[in-house]
Amino acid sequence: MEEFRHSYSRLCKESGAEPQETVLQQLQELPRGRLDLATQSLTVDTCRALGKLLQKEALLTELILSDCMLSEEGATLLLQGLCAHTVVRFLDLKGNNLQAAGAEALGQLLRQNKSIQSLTLEWNNLGTWEDAFATFCGALAGNGTLRQLDLRNNQISHKGAEELALALTCNASLQQLDLRWNSIGLLGGRALVNSLPRNRTLWRLELAGNNVPGDILRAVEQAMDHNQERQTTSRESQARTRVLSKEVKHLREEKSRQFLDLMETIDKQRKEMARSSRASAACVGQLQEALNERHSIINALKAKLQMAEAALALSEQKAQGLGELLATAEQEQQSLAQKQAKEHRMEQQEAAERESKLLRDLSAANEKNLLLRNQVDELERKVRAQQEQLFLARQELSNTTAELKMRANQAEERLELEKKRSRQSLEDLEQLRAKEVEHMTRHLEESERAMQERVRRLEALRLSLEEELSRVKAAALSERGQAEEELIKAKNQVRLEERQHLAHLEEKLRLQAQARDEAQSACLQQRQTVAEAQARASQLGLQVEGLRRRLEELQQELSNKDQEKVAEVTRVRVELREQNGRLQAELTAQEALKEKVAALERRLKVIAGDHREALLDRESENASLREKLRLKEAEIARIREEEAQRAGFLQNAVLAYVQGSPLRAISPQK
Repeated sequence: MEEFRHSYSRLCKESGAEPQETVLQQLQELPRGRLDLATQSLTVDTCRALGKLLQKEALLTELILSDCMLSEEGATLLLQGLCAHTVVRFLDLKGNNLQAAGAEALGQLLRQNKSIQSLTLEWNNLGTWEDAFATFCGALAGNGTLRQLDLRNNQISHKGAEELALALTCNASLQQLDLRWNSIGLLGGRALVNSLPRNRTLWRLELAGNNVPGDILRAVEQAMDHNQERQTTSRESQARTRVLSKEVKHLREEKSRQFLDLMETIDKQRKEMARSSRASAACVGQLQEALNERHSIINALKAKLQMAEAALALSEQKAQGLGELLATAEQEQQSLAQKQAKEHRMEQQEAAERESKLLRDLSAANEKNLLLRNQVDELERKVRAQQEQLFLARQELSNTTAELKMRANQAEERLELEKKRSRQSLEDLEQLRAKEVEHMTRHLEESERAMQERVRRLEALRLSLEEELSRVKAAALSERGQAEEELIKAKNQVRLEERQHLAHLEEKLRLQAQARDEAQSACLQQRQTVAEAQARASQLGLQVEGLRRRLEELQQELSNKDQEKVAEVTRVRVELREQNGRLQAELTAQEALKEKVAALERRLKVIAGDHREALLDRESENASLREKLRLKEAEIARIREEEAQRAGFLQNAVLAYVQGSPLRAISPQK
């Protein structure tokens, strides 16, 4: 901060003003990355210098300017300096009496700055000027980085709350909003509640001290809980997808590594077989040269041929045994594949049944909502009928008053005589009105209890649906665990089969090595017999030619055996590839199942969200209907009182007129 302090002093001197000592002292004591000038009375020159410095300072993350008694010009200069800043995260402007110019400067800051995440504006006057506050709300709607906003004690009216509601419908980053101790009222609270269903990021909204009714506060709390649950579920789903992707990647790497190891072992075996075949070919050449030179004995060769034929029979029997083992392994794999397909079909059927059950529950909830709407429509029709009756009564009263005005001048002289009677009749009417008021209050209380009972039933239905959703989630989690266990079992079984196959191949190689050793020992014995049979070599020339032909046939048979071994190795290799392909297909099937489970979970979440939004709409509609009923009942009571008074006056006037009329005396004769 020493460089920042020197730059501040230099800019103040260049503008012709002296730097403030308190600001210099605070700059000397502050830690790196944080500028705290709280409770410092900042002048306009100081604000101008700080605004220029903030445009160049790249290490400042927190700026605290609470209770600094900023003027409109000073606050504008500071906020203009912060517009181009890309590092600051926290800004505190508490208690600075910001007004119209400050609100517009804050709006420009929110439009241009892309780094501020927390903004504290407590104890200001932003809501007093509606146009400037509307500009601030418009900038808030387009901001994509702000996470926390504090607007306590800013004299925000219901119109300002409506502007904030419009901003919340467009904003997709704000998570915490504090509006305590303002003047939002009923209309502002309703506007905020109506904007919350379209905002999916805000999870904390404080409205205490705003004269907002309790039902609106409860609706706000429910919306906040809904958004918080949505964020937690999204974070959990993202973590699950990351874990599953890592696991699938690890499995693929492990499979590829195992396949490469198997290919390396097969190549090594092929090289060893080629080397052994070359060695055997060299031994056969040496034997042929020895036979050409020394003409070995026919009987010994016949015995050796019989031994070779026995060895070939043994090798054929072993090959047949290996073929049977491979056939059994293929049958087991086919049975496993059929079993997995059957389990997959069962899981699909269960998922379809669950989905149909959820759809039936949703249709039942929709039917209940339609019943409630029909009841509300019936109440509205009754209210309209009462209004029509009142209109007719008013017309009749207007007609009667027109007639009475003509006779009122004649009845004024006789009103004095009927005062006592009118007082008595007024008292009777007052008693009747009190009885009617009591009857109406009892009726209203009964209707209110019925509506509360309906609300409790709807709440119980919502709780049951949430429990069903939790049960479906638990079932999906258990199914996913079972699928993962089956995948682990399949992996272990494949590894065991690969190990068994490798053991079979090693046993075959060991048997071939034993046969090679036996052939070498036979060659030594043949050499000994050749040394013994040198005396009889001249007699067996013709037989040697036949033996040569026999050797050529044996060489041909050996080459055929080598080709058969190579074909068997290639066949085993192809089978391993096919098995690897089947395992990959099973992995893709498991991934498809996981995707279906995730889709079902998303669908359940959407259904639950729609149901909650419908419940919120129903509660708001019930509240508005209650308010309308209350207003209508008050108006009906007032009209009844007026009609009772007018009827009393009319009755008195008519009685007075009849009693004082000259026709009364001759009415019996008529």
